Amino acid sequence: MKDFIEYLVKNIVSDPAKVEITLKEGTEGTLIEIRVAPADIGKVVGRGGKVIQSLRTISRSIGVRIGKKVHLEVMQGA
Repeated sequence: MKDFIEYLVKNIVSDPAKVEITLKEGTEGTLIEIRVAPADIGKVVGRGGKVIQSLRTISRSIGVRIGKKVHLEVMQGA
């Protein structure tokens, strides 16, 4: 799952070398943190939050298939 989300994000941003994906397992499920260059945050969020919402939908559907609850967050800085 991490590799797939990383692949998607790297194809959205202008500086794919600064993309960092971190998975944190917890009792509530899995948290996926996406860190990108400050100039690329707008590209990952998208107009009206449509891009990040699509990424969240994809990650949740993957989570359902593997039986885990998945949360996706964009963090500042890379």
